[in-house]
Amino acid sequence: MQVLNVEIKARCADHEPIRQYLQAHEARFVGEDHQVDTYFRVPNGRLKLREGTIERALIHYDRADEHGPKRSDVHLYHPGTGDASALKATLVQALGVRAVVDKRREIYVIDNVKVHLDRVEGLGTFVEIEAIDREGHRTPEALRAQCERYLAAFGIAPEDLVAGSYGDAMEARTCGSAA
Repeated sequence: MQVLNVEIKARCADHEPIRQYLQAHEARFVGEDHQVDTYFRVPNGRLKLREGTIERALIHYDRADEHGPKRSDVHLYHPGTGDASALKATLVQALGVRAVVDKRREIYVIDNVKVHLDRVEGLGTFVEIEAIDREGHRTPEALRAQCERYLAAFGIAPEDLVAGSYGDAMEARTCGSAA
């Protein structure tokens, strides 16, 4: 399945004001998911296997590393509810592992926008906003406007915006500690 989304990621020391905003605006709480994302070495974009109790998928995406809302072209494969260990072992053997990210994620949905309140082991706390178009009905500009609206509503400061992925940050942290 191919999906277009525009997303932002930002450091967020306190999730409570965002949680209260989401509850006040009748966001649907999907649940809290313990996710382990294994990022693989690939020649372009990013490829990760997400293993979670709510969300499970093999995800390939291309996106610029820039602060603020950024477009992602995403391809998803949902391996189902079974054990993904054979798929993971195959990918590890074929591609090698770039980074592993272990996180607790609260998932909220308002219309086509997903909001994640993340606690990432070794990195800290974050908020992620993803405006998603699965049907081809929204333009990238409309998705960007949705992200910017929530960015302002949540009071996220420009200096808190994160350009790369959690995998990038974990890889940099690991490489930095090995130096």
